[in-house]
Amino acid sequence: MKIVTRATAIKNLKKYIGKDLRALAKKHSITTYETGKQNKGWKGLVLERLAGLQTNVSKAPNGLSWELKSVSFHHVKNALVPKETMAITMINPEELKKHSFFESHCWSKLKAIIFCAVEWHGKNAEQAELIKVASLDFAEDDKLIQEIKSDYDLIRNKLITKGFSALTGSDGKWIQARTKGAGHGSTSRAFYARTAFVKKIFETAS
Repeated sequence: MKIVTRATAIKNLKKYIGKDLRALAKKHSITTYETGKQNKGWKGLVLERLAGLQTNVSKAPNGLSWELKSVSFHHVKNALVPKETMAITMINPEELKKHSFFESHCWSKLKAIIFCAVEWHGKNAEQAELIKVASLDFAEDDKLIQEIKSDYDLIRNKLITKGFSALTGSDGKWIQARTKGAGHGSTSRAFYARTAFVKKIFETAS
């Protein structure tokens, strides 16, 4: 089995910046809209192939874990900005109570993510270019990381003092804890990266 490290995956993906993912999907025989209905995960599947992963291999083996996240960007006043927030990981209340930020599932997810910015041309658009590839390779004392930690600590403290149902999307500067699932009555919650956080990651990427 071919082992693809995170560094190799980033290097592989950067070769395709500026390329149209729809054309690459056809090259890799990945269905997009050919059936008359959108295959919602097609961009992720294309990015996995470009990163170097083979069919049916979703994770790098032997502890070399990383995850691809596709983030849609669109033009607002001639500037490319994130179109939406980005899910990081589901929140387990007991885990959140127990673990500090640098021990948390949230942090382990964030530091393993490879962020791929894809230009959005509208619903069911025929094209989607890969704009940029980035990762959260900051030291643990970096200002941004410390501010994310403060968000996590705020959310964690709120859970401990006020309960799980008190967690809302209004808390946190860079990350938020809000409902995830169908309908407004959803009781599950997840950590999300706010659009400002996603934008910051790509601004600091080389």
